[in-house]
Amino acid sequence: MSRVAAEPAPLPPGGVLWTYAGDIRALLMLPAALTLQVAHPAVGAGVDDHSVFRTDPWGRGERSLHSLQLWVYGGEAAAEEGRRLRELHKTIRGTDAHGRSYHALSPACYSWVHATGFPVYQHALRYLAPPLTEVQERQLYAEWLQVGRILGIHDRDMPQTIEEFWPYYRKVLADEIEATVVVRELIATDRPVPPPDRGPLAVRLLLRAAWPLLLPPLARFRRFITIGLMPPDARQAIGLEWTDEQERRLRRVARFVRAVVPVLPERLRYLPLAREARRAARLSRSARPVR
Repeated sequence: MSRVAAEPAPLPPGGVLWTYAGDIRALLMLPAALTLQVAHPAVGAGVDDHSVFRTDPWGRGERSLHSLQLWVYGGEAAAEEGRRLRELHKTIRGTDAHGRSYHALSPACYSWVHATGFPVYQHALRYLAPPLTEVQERQLYAEWLQVGRILGIHDRDMPQTIEEFWPYYRKVLADEIEATVVVRELIATDRPVPPPDRGPLAVRLLLRAAWPLLLPPLARFRRFITIGLMPPDARQAIGLEWTDEQERRLRRVARFVRAVVPVLPERLRYLPLAREARRAARLSRSARPVR
């Protein structure tokens, strides 16, 4: 069988991920998923030892977001991106805070990093969008499995149904998850972060000048949205405090987001790769001959 024939199929247009992965609301969900990933000691150690998230946070974020968008909207390029990521992670190994050796591509690590997205999406969409129906939740999980295949995760290393997923997820929460060094950094409000170094020069200069004033409220909002959109059982497993008042604030923010985002024009609502893929899908449909 040829390599091309063996590649996992890209996600087709119209699914749950196609709708939400490129929506700007995904930007609010990603910090919770990333924080849950690095709450696994091995994953946290890999990021602590090998990532440039401290020295190049904006570049690292931009690359990660582009990669994620390729998984969903990249078409034939999705499988190539999956191969690139596996190659990139081959050399990521070391020892975690408990003295245990880790390797980024071990099934326990690689599968967990991918798995975290499903419960975060499922939970966060209850706030930021109309709640998913049971059918949509099952579709979302099936699509998540397909993205896992694109990333090179074997079916034997991921629960194949929602019913199998939740016991696996809860076991990892109970046995592994903790407030790692990287978790504490990601939710800190006093960590030094350089101003954004992307975009037009005039904007960068303006942000650099205003950064001492902008960073504190942005750091507090990041902490708030990270903890708030994390599933409560994961939040509890890590030991993150969340009050009733914070929950009320989150619901107010969510009502605003649900009201505003759906009425935005597509050029503002969707990230560039998603916008282009949606446009291409519409053109493809309109070009089909009428039978």
